[in-house]
Formats: sequence, structure tokens, C-alpha cells
Amino acid sequence: MKQLLILSGKGGTGKTTIASAFIKLANAKAYADCDVDAPNLHLIMNQKSDARITDYFGMSKAAIDSSSCTRCGLCQSNCRFEAIKFSKENGYSIDAYACEGCGVCEAICPARAVTLKASIAGELRLYLNDIIFSTAQLKMGSGTSGKLVTEVKNQLKESPANIDLAIIDGSPGIGCPVIASLSGIDMVLIVAEPSISGISDMERIISTADKFKLRTAVCINKYNTNLQNTEHIIKYCQRYHIPFTGRIPYDTKAVEAINGGYSIVDIDCSSGEAAKSVYKKTMSLLFDCLGEKNVN
Repeated sequence: MKQLLILSGKGGTGKTTIASAFIKLANAKAYADCDVDAPNLHLIMNQKSDARITDYFGMSKAAIDSSSCTRCGLCQSNCRFEAIKFSKENGYSIDAYACEGCGVCEAICPARAVTLKASIAGELRLYLNDIIFSTAQLKMGSGTSGKLVTEVKNQLKESPANIDLAIIDGSPGIGCPVIASLSGIDMVLIVAEPSISGISDMERIISTADKFKLRTAVCINKYNTNLQNTEHIIKYCQRYHIPFTGRIPYDTKAVEAINGGYSIVDIDCSSGEAAKSVYKKTMSLLFDCLGEKNVN
């Protein structure tokens, strides 16, 4: 199964809009949403079955046994994250949002009243019917988002062996979730935005993907919002020999489609037509670089 990852470098470029369009055009039987902090692909894909939900355990969190605690205060005075609170009524307690699970409080407690316990940091969701859709939601304030992304991708391994292509909607930025998303991918499509911040973040995500020695292509969304910056992006791709797969206009009908729970290729609109052209060029690049015949 070949994996196409769609990234943006920043939020708001239309990454999920393009990913959902590609999934519809490919009639993809396997896809994933790796934006675990704010997943939204499920809002468009209209799953036909209930999800199989699994708890995701991230970092362990400290817990204090009040019956064993002698209130010596060593745990609080040695917690660099200020995660231990004290009240006269309840004694010492842990602020789960501030606790980083470092274990100092457990190690230093003379009464052995502090222990590190597994903590649920989110949930994995897997939809299985005629397609396989893997996604997850990280709890607010939880860490190890990169590890959760890896679990989301691992769920795709439940796909039947005859599935040719998986399309993955990645996270914005270049942080841990993106690094985890890039691992094991066959090709990356970067959705660029013709703005100053969009260009800067495009360059950063291209550099990040290059560290993984991955085939990378670029398309531009909302290109007609700034034609000068659009030309800058195209020239940048030419200068560094990065395949350019096309540009998609800003389209009010696209906004209406997404708000209605549809992909831009589900309706008749200029952005949908442009997305079809970008899709064809991207698929050609993906399967040509792998030395295989295009699935379409």
C-alpha cells in the first residue's frame, strides 16, 4: 500500500479540503487524519459505521495517596513544573495538566505516597466497513502527539492487502506530529498558501521533508488571493526542482461545500475542477516515482 501524505506547514491553507477531494477522486479505501490536536476530516467523509474507540495512554502522571502522605512538602518544593498543589483540607494533590510525569516526586517522597500511573491522553478511532478510516483525538493539554500519530498510522495496517493507496491528512507546522506523519511515507504533497507566512512555512516543511529523503511536490490553494506571491512560489519550485502540480482558486462555493459537509469535488465549482487537475498530476508523480502504473 502506497501512502500519500498531504501537509501544509501552517494551518488554514486548505490541506484537509485538498485531502478530502483526493480521497473522493481516488475512491480511496484507506485514509487517515493525523491532525490529532484538531481532527476534522471525519466532518466531510460521512462514515457509514460507528468507530471502534480505543483509549490512548500517553505520559504517566503522578498520583498522591493522601492516606500515606505525611505532608512534608518535599514533592511540591522539588516539582519544577509547579504541578503539585496544597490545601489544608485535602493536603497535596496533582494538577494533571501541569504534570509532565518526570517522576521526581515519586523518587523523593520519603513515605512512598507518590506513584506514577498510566494516564489516558486521548482516544483512537477506527472506522471499518468497505473502507478503513483511522483518526484520533488528543485530550486538551496532553503531550506525546507524535506517538499518537504513529498509532493512527499503525491502524492503517489493518487494511486489506489489495488496497493500493492510502491518503493521509497531516498536521500543520513542522513539529512532532508532522515528523511522525512523514515516517514511512512514499510521497508528500505540500499545500501552499500565497501569503508571506504561507511561503515561509512552505519552505520550512519542504526542508523538513527533505531530511527524510522523500519525494515532494507542491500545489497552491487560493492562488488568486495574491498573484505575485503565487508566482514567487512557482519560481521557488522551479529553482529547487520541486514538482509543481497546479493551483486552485479561492472559491466561495468551496466554502459552502465544506460547511455543508461535502468535498469540493462533490459539487460543480471552479476549485473542484482545479483540484481534479492537481490530483491527476500528483498521482502521476506518485506512481511514476515508484515505477508503477497509476491506479487511475
